Amino acid sequence: MAVTRSLPLRLAISHFTKPFHHFSFSTSTTAPPQHPPPIRVALTDSVGRAVFATRPIPSGDLIHTAQPAVCHPSPSAVHSVCYSCLASLSSSIPQCTPFCSHHCHQRSKDYYDVEMKANWMDFDNYCRTRGLKYPFMVKRLACMVVSGVSKSDSLDILQPANLTPEMILEMEEEFSLLRSAFTKALIADEHIAFLTKQWYINVLARIRINAFRIELAGGLYEDLLASAVASVEAEAAVGNAVYMLPSFYNHDCDPNAHIIWIDNADAKLKALRDIDEGEELRICYIDASLDRDARRELLFRGFGFQCNCSRCLHGD
Repeated sequence: MAVTRSLPLRLAISHFTKPFHHFSFSTSTTAPPQHPPPIRVALTDSVGRAVFATRPIPSGDLIHTAQPAVCHPSPSAVHSVCYSCLASLSSSIPQCTPFCSHHCHQRSKDYYDVEMKANWMDFDNYCRTRGLKYPFMVKRLACMVVSGVSKSDSLDILQPANLTPEMILEMEEEFSLLRSAFTKALIADEHIAFLTKQWYINVLARIRINAFRIELAGGLYEDLLASAVASVEAEAAVGNAVYMLPSFYNHDCDPNAHIIWIDNADAKLKALRDIDEGEELRICYIDASLDRDARRELLFRGFGFQCNCSRCLHGD
């Protein structure tokens, strides 16, 4: 997937205990509202949360869709995709307009207005010269919080990555530049009271392990089903996004579900094969065509766990 996530959030598991009642979600599938997606989030007695089928799901079925809690274009695509939904910008759209539609502009207006008040040159240059992409998502979330369209603890339910002292030192510099941009823009102190160094590190730790790399299919829906969701190390094609429900899917090198994007950052979860009632739904976080040693190396480096799925255990 787009990706970067953490240990207890997405390891393969074999059973679960009680339903997870503290998380709710909405979906925009084509099914009527009275027919929710055929899944539930449950707690396990070994690795935390996971997603399970509540009825048989035929191969090829669209399980559910999800809109991002926060997303941002990659630095290389910031002028070619919508600043809100990451859809490709039409050549007919004026270059001075960073949105693909009036709807996206209006939906993003509050946080975009906050973002436009500050001078981000130092922060942006720092991140770009170091090849950093996730700090841009923290900046976006901070603007969303300042504008009131999101809460400062909106990502707290997600599992954080394990951070090294070196990572934290780098994050402290990023935070200083971010905070300084807000302060110089004369944003009222009460509006950025949440923006502490600890908040920045906590949010970035969750984004690092839960962000999906967005590659748009451009309508080639079926052609993507056999491909891997994303590479841990590679730069995003159009951007990165964090979702709630999709973040609870555990990893498997032989997954039964797949996450794809058609023409914007709205994620689609689809069954790759017939899934039984009560079966855990799993996606592959990396390129499934890699050999076992390469997969394990990427998963350990990117997500902090040693994969013990049946495919890895059998040496495939």
